Amino acid sequence: MNQDIERVKVLIVGSGPAGYTAAIYASRAGLNPVLYTGGQPGGQLTITTDVENYPGYPDGIMGPEMMEDFRKQAERFGTKVRYGMVTAVDFSKTPHVVTVDDQVTVHADTVIISTGASAKWLGLDSETRLNGKGVSACAVCDGFFFRGQDVAIVGAGDTACEEASYLANICSKVYMIVRRDEMRASQIMQNRVMNNPKIEILWNTETEDILGDDEVTGARVINNVTKEKRDLKISGFFVAIGHQPNTEVFKDYIHMDESGYIKTIPGSTKTNVEGVFACGDAQDHIYRQAVTAAGTGCMAALDAERYLAALENH
Repeated sequence: MNQDIERVKVLIVGSGPAGYTAAIYASRAGLNPVLYTGGQPGGQLTITTDVENYPGYPDGIMGPEMMEDFRKQAERFGTKVRYGMVTAVDFSKTPHVVTVDDQVTVHADTVIISTGASAKWLGLDSETRLNGKGVSACAVCDGFFFRGQDVAIVGAGDTACEEASYLANICSKVYMIVRRDEMRASQIMQNRVMNNPKIEILWNTETEDILGDDEVTGARVINNVTKEKRDLKISGFFVAIGHQPNTEVFKDYIHMDESGYIKTIPGSTKTNVEGVFACGDAQDHIYRQAVTAAGTGCMAALDAERYLAALENH
């Protein structure tokens, strides 16, 4: 087992908009950050095709290309970007000990967690095949591409209701596919979708398949009580059954909510462990946008810089 030990001032774990923005700020502050990309370099945006809602790209940009721009900018100021997955941490002492790929050990004065969250999917082959071609896990990101068209959304929580209402503003028709005969959403959100004439709720219904070769043309659904099947003619299929934050490796040391999102001190990116900061979707289950993730990445780098300055002055 190779046990190289490296000492760094700022270690950034994860490489979406939050991680790369933290890297840009930390490297410009002369902190020589090291960033490990994690299992999905570039994060969720690499499975997004067109990004049209990020400021500064008037013509829109492809998600992977945008993340490439972020990476180049971070590297230009001296960030060392490395491929690797954090497999263990020990935050019980300083410097913090982080193990990458079970073999490289990094001693870090500060750690910025920007590991993001992964959308939960239904697990259909057609869902994977048509991902980015009409299948999406973010109505706010991708709904605009389906304006004036018929779409479907799967889910029964507040997020699903919120996204269904959002889609109803821009699409001609929204089928809401709900597995049981009731929703988990709060009453006010349920009322909103039930009273919207553009939203048709399909109760006791599950998706059997998403139809289409190169893009979504429909969805085959089945009523799990009557066993009756129906083909919906749609061009967009949205999955809103929740996200899973990629925070499992930190759970022994970092305070999280019941879903695994990291708790930060309000108005900051500080966690319960001194010198460990969290930003992006790993600590944000409300907004989940590239631009908000980038904003908290900036905050995390500034928090880390101030923490290191205070250490030096002691």
